[in-house]
Amino acid sequence: MSEETKGKVDEGKGRVKQAAGDLTGNDDLNREGKVDEAAGKTRQTVADAGEKVGDGIGKVADKVKDTVSRDR
Repeated sequence: MSEETKGKVDEGKGRVKQAAGDLTGNDDLNREGKVDEAAGKTRQTVADAGEKVGDGIGKVADKVKDTVSRDR
């Protein structure tokens, strides 16, 4: 499972906990849900950033290969 998918699962789990906390009046469960949701969003953001960095590195590598090929 990708990190982005894990983040979505954590976010969804957090929303469920918040709803359960609201329905039962359990403030601790509600807070735990908020933490899980925030952690899930953070995990997705980090996964997306890592993907963008990887794409950028790939583009730089391609340009270096093109430059080296032309110089030969």
